[in-house]
Amino acid sequence: MRSITKPVLSDADIARLIRQCLGEHAVVAGHEEFTDGYFNAAHAVRLEDGREVVLKVAPDKGLTMLTYEVDLMHTEIEFFERAAAAGVPLPKMWHADAEGGVMVMDRLRGVSFEQAKQTMAAEQVLAVRHELGRIAAAVTAVTGERFGYPRRDGRTRSASWRESFLCFVDDILADATATDRPLPRPADEIRELVVCHAPLLDAVTVPALVHFDLWDGNVFVLPDGDGWRVEAVIDGERAFYGDPVAELVSLISWVPDDQVAATVDGFLGRALTTAEQTRLTLYQIYLWLILVAETAVRGYPEKENGELLAFAGGRLAADLDTLAAA
Repeated sequence: MRSITKPVLSDADIARLIRQCLGEHAVVAGHEEFTDGYFNAAHAVRLEDGREVVLKVAPDKGLTMLTYEVDLMHTEIEFFERAAAAGVPLPKMWHADAEGGVMVMDRLRGVSFEQAKQTMAAEQVLAVRHELGRIAAAVTAVTGERFGYPRRDGRTRSASWRESFLCFVDDILADATATDRPLPRPADEIRELVVCHAPLLDAVTVPALVHFDLWDGNVFVLPDGDGWRVEAVIDGERAFYGDPVAELVSLISWVPDDQVAATVDGFLGRALTTAEQTRLTLYQIYLWLILVAETAVRGYPEKENGELLAFAGGRLAADLDTLAAA
C-alpha cells in the first residue's frame, strides 16, 4: 500500500544504491517495487550477473513518524544479525547501513504465507502454523542486556520490562492524542487500565528478542513434498527486547480460532496461563494503539485509512473491555 514513508526511487537511484552497497561491478538489469509493505520502500532487483536481491530503503529523514519508529533500520539490522546467528531462517543480508538507511539481502524464492494459504489444504496450513510457532520460539530464545527498543538513543531501554512497556504505552498514547486520533476511552483511562495490570509484567525477568510483526505477509513458504515449509521470515524493524508472550500478538491476532492452537503449541508446547493471557491482552492493546496512531501520519489512501481506523479502534475497544473485566 502506498505510504508517504516509502521513498520514491528512480531507476538511477536504484542503480546508484546498488553500486554503493555491492560495488561498481554490480549492474542492475531490472527491478520492480514490492507494494505489500507499509513503511520502507522495497524493490526486487535483478543484476546482470544473475543475482536477485532486495533493496530496502528507510523513510526520508525529517518525516513525521511515530515515536517508536525512530531508528527502525538500526533495529532491523540488529534483528537480522542476532536472529540469523541463532538459526532463525532469514534471507542472507549482503549489505546493511543503519545511518544511510539501506539494506540489501537475497530475494527469497518462495511466496508469502498470506498468498500461499489461499490454495493450501487445511492440514498444510496447520503444519505451517505449528512450524512458525517453533521459529518464533527460536527468535525469543535470543536475549538482550536490557528491555526495550534497541534504538541508539536508548529511549525505552531499562532493566525492568514493566518500566519499558509503560514507556511504550506512554509514547503511543502521546502520538495518538497529539494527532487527535479517536480512542474508545480517554487516554488517561487507557493508561490507568494498563498500569493496573502492569505488576504482571514483573514476572518477565529476561529480555527476549521479539519480532512483533510475524503476520502471514512477513512469512515466506515453499512447497516441500506433499506440504509446505517456512523458507524465511522478513521485516524485523519493529523488534524489541521484552516478553516472549508478546510474539503471539502478530502470530494469532489475524488467525482463525481453529488455527490458533497449532501456533501456540508450536511456540509454547502448552496453553497460555491466565496471567500470560492477560499480558497478551496488554500487548494486543499496544498494537491496536499503534495502528490507530498510524492513520494520522502515513498518508494512506482515504478509504484504506478509514478501514484501518475502524478495524483497530474496534479491536482496541474490545481488548480494553476484556482488560477492565480481568
